Amino acid sequence: MTIKYNDNGLVPAIIQDATTKTVLMLGYMNEDAYQKTLETKRVTFFSRSKQRLWTKGEESGNFLNLVSIKNDCDNDTLLIQVNPIGPTCHKGTDNCWGEGNQSSYGFFSILEEVIKERVENKDTNKSYVASLFSKGINKVAQKVGEEAVETVIEAMDNNDELFLYESADLLFHYLMLLQAKGFTLKDIEAELKSRHK
Repeated sequence: MTIKYNDNGLVPAIIQDATTKTVLMLGYMNEDAYQKTLETKRVTFFSRSKQRLWTKGEESGNFLNLVSIKNDCDNDTLLIQVNPIGPTCHKGTDNCWGEGNQSSYGFFSILEEVIKERVENKDTNKSYVASLFSKGINKVAQKVGEEAVETVIEAMDNNDELFLYESADLLFHYLMLLQAKGFTLKDIEAELKSRHK
């Protein structure tokens, strides 16, 4: 890999969780830090303040286990994907921006939060979600079954628009059922990961 180090012999290294894709920190590497990272499979930086190599976690035990290293289009910035052990920031947070390092499922994560808020607010007059939850888990489960049947029927037809519409209904109601049972997409992800060979 060709790396363009700056005039100080350093290259910025963006550290990203390989699973969640959360950016954890930014550090700098020189050639020795890069080589040590490859050899040990633990991310090592060149500390500008200490003027020496520094393996993240050497004191705290919160190592960054190497998954992959990519170079950007100009060969002057590295993207290093890792499996972090513990919090990354020296202040004890998951990343250096004080944010949590959790899986995100894009809009589905937002939808999970909306469902949760509407269930907690219990405004059955204004919220379909709250209204359905108020009828109990059997009604939520029944609705998932109905939407599944409608999705299957549309899958056998040639109307893709209706198939997508019913698929969205099914997924929405399934997210409701997950919450009614006390689970989230993260739990489903964990189950699927445990089956992956």
